[in-house]
Amino acid sequence: MSTVAKIMKKPVKSVGPTTSVVSAAKTMKSSRIGALLVKKGKQFVGIVTDTDVVRRAVSSGKPLGKLTVQKIMTSPVCTLEGSQSVDDAQDMMGDLGVRHLAVTQNGNIVGIVSVRDLLMHYKRYAQSKIPQVEQYSEPKIGQD
Repeated sequence: MSTVAKIMKKPVKSVGPTTSVVSAAKTMKSSRIGALLVKKGKQFVGIVTDTDVVRRAVSSGKPLGKLTVQKIMTSPVCTLEGSQSVDDAQDMMGDLGVRHLAVTQNGNIVGIVSVRDLLMHYKRYAQSKIPQVEQYSEPKIGQD
């Protein structure tokens, strides 16, 4: 059984609650990730995702340079323990309707697992179960 800790992304990327949506989006783009945790002091208070940017910020028509992540973030952060199975993460994402979960170890957030991480895990798992077959080539006409 594969655990969430084995497939999660770390270290966690975060921004402060007063970070502009534009700045957060640029951080996501440059880091090639779809979510940032929102940290106030030493505590994670929310998560902002690329979906939040589109659905809660861009579609609102408000000036994105002045809109802060605390206005569009999801709070509290949905978490699961790193020792839980990948299947548990999939079930939790489906039940909650989210695409990112924070991963904890002894109650502290240590990473994030995304739907894409799950897809890549299942793809590798499926490929490892398919027997490798030699390439078959058609005989050329006129040759025996």
